[in-house]
Amino acid sequence: MHGTKSSLWFLGLCLAIGFFGCAQQQKVEAPKQEQVTKNLVPAKAEVTGPAFLVEINDLQVQTTVNTASKEIVETPSLKGRIKITNKSKDILDIQAVTFEYLDGAGKPIPFSSGEKVGNVYAFWKALKPEEVAEGALDVTIPRKAVGEKALGTIVVNLVYVPSPLKRETLTLPEKVE
Repeated sequence: MHGTKSSLWFLGLCLAIGFFGCAQQQKVEAPKQEQVTKNLVPAKAEVTGPAFLVEINDLQVQTTVNTASKEIVETPSLKGRIKITNKSKDILDIQAVTFEYLDGAGKPIPFSSGEKVGNVYAFWKALKPEEVAEGALDVTIPRKAVGEKALGTIVVNLVYVPSPLKRETLTLPEKVE
């Protein structure tokens, strides 16, 4: 009987702790940051060079904002799709696509101290004539460029080797015995 009383007492204690523990309400805090996505207008752009066509579409700027102050807390990202078409008669060795951000007056918008700078999109691919390469675009954009009327132009630079090296064969004229 002594074992039964202590078991009941222990069970009652557990129920009391459980009941009073569950009775406390925990405050659920609202998130302190939120993701904000803005579509760029126009959402599509084309750049044509003598040897290529670069198409960028579905352009969006994604920012992480403090919900209380509405301040951008991380370096924003420029996202979208990129399509590169070789319009030359040679194979083009594509190295990268770089991005520069200009304000309405045509002056560069620099990245601030502490911002993550990732304005180069590596694109290691050799394209044959009329061949197309596509991919998802994800680079950073300065915080200053995201503000009202701050961004005027995005300059897209395609870094490539215009003519590939040609292989040659050397034949020794000597007879080997």
